[in-house]
Amino acid sequence: MTNQTLMMIKPDAVANGHIGNIVKHVTDAGFRIKGMKLTRLSVADAEQFYGVHVGKPFFEGLVTFMTSGPIVALALEKENAVLDFRTLIGATNPAQAAEGTIRKLYATSLEQNAVHGSDSDENAAIEIAFHFSGRELF
Repeated sequence: MTNQTLMMIKPDAVANGHIGNIVKHVTDAGFRIKGMKLTRLSVADAEQFYGVHVGKPFFEGLVTFMTSGPIVALALEKENAVLDFRTLIGATNPAQAAEGTIRKLYATSLEQNAVHGSDSDENAAIEIAFHFSGRELF
């Protein structure tokens, strides 16, 4: 188990002005921000980042959505970070997300679900390295 995870605030939440509210929600839950940047994924970056989903029916739509506007990438730290963050963000489908979770509060649909969170310690390390070099983390 590691104490780091990656969060991306997706284009829908950025466009809807939810960056500050989401970051506050995360820090109020005890996560420390180790790195944060506003960026825009290229098609090649999105295809690489979501490569595990190549061939699935939603892959092309996911890439199109994730490249449709800026995202905010955050490297987060907390004991039991991945599991605690997955609980904080709620179910992928906001209609099934628990009350008070980030997706229940800020997602607009299954496809536009406000945030991405690492699903394992191994993927957290890969995803953080994808967005941040060591010198960008504090």
